[in-house]
Amino acid sequence: MATIRIDATDGSGSFDAYLVEPARKPAGAVVVIQEIFGVNESLRATCAQLADWGFFAVAPDLFWRLEPNVDLTDKSDAEWQRAFDLMNRFDQDRGVEDLQATLAAARKLPGCNGRAGTIGYCLGGRLAMMMAIRSDADVNVSYYGVGLDNLVNDMNAIQRPLLLHIAELDKFFPPEGRQRVIDAAHAHTHVRAFVYAGADHAFARVGGVHWNGLAAAIANGRSAEALSAALG
Repeated sequence: MATIRIDATDGSGSFDAYLVEPARKPAGAVVVIQEIFGVNESLRATCAQLADWGFFAVAPDLFWRLEPNVDLTDKSDAEWQRAFDLMNRFDQDRGVEDLQATLAAARKLPGCNGRAGTIGYCLGGRLAMMMAIRSDADVNVSYYGVGLDNLVNDMNAIQRPLLLHIAELDKFFPPEGRQRVIDAAHAHTHVRAFVYAGADHAFARVGGVHWNGLAAAIANGRSAEALSAALG
């Protein structure tokens, strides 16, 4: 594991990205997109898991323009309030630009086979769908993304696999919005949506308060299969 620096495409500076390498190379790369808590212990554990699956895992610090190296948990009200404040001030379009820069950097890592995708959680789940729409990522995976229904009209731009993992009891994503996304996914060649019964938002957050082992195992298995097919 290491920290690398990536230059922003708008010339405003550079930002950190947490990197975990797989044991065997060449290998594909996965850009791991943070929740509202930053590149925290849970996300670093996810990176380690992806490296164990056989991929480079690169998690960029997307809040760097607001506050570099944010590292919060979901265990206290104060941290939730700080995380929501950061999310509300975060420029998602700039975030996608930083993810595009990270994707390009990941493809050039020594030992990378040139293929790269994304996997995102919560806020990162929305950004993963935005990357499916706006980037040339080889595959994109969204876990309990928020506000995905606002992106449905842009789904025709998606040309590569997108997996959507949706929690049945997600309090941050109203049922009518979820259904709109599910219906749109069923009509789209490159998009697959899965709903996890009895699961709440953040069911796959390692060590999180809403961890659901069964739902996480099923979703992660589907993600591993899709990543392997697209990235080698």
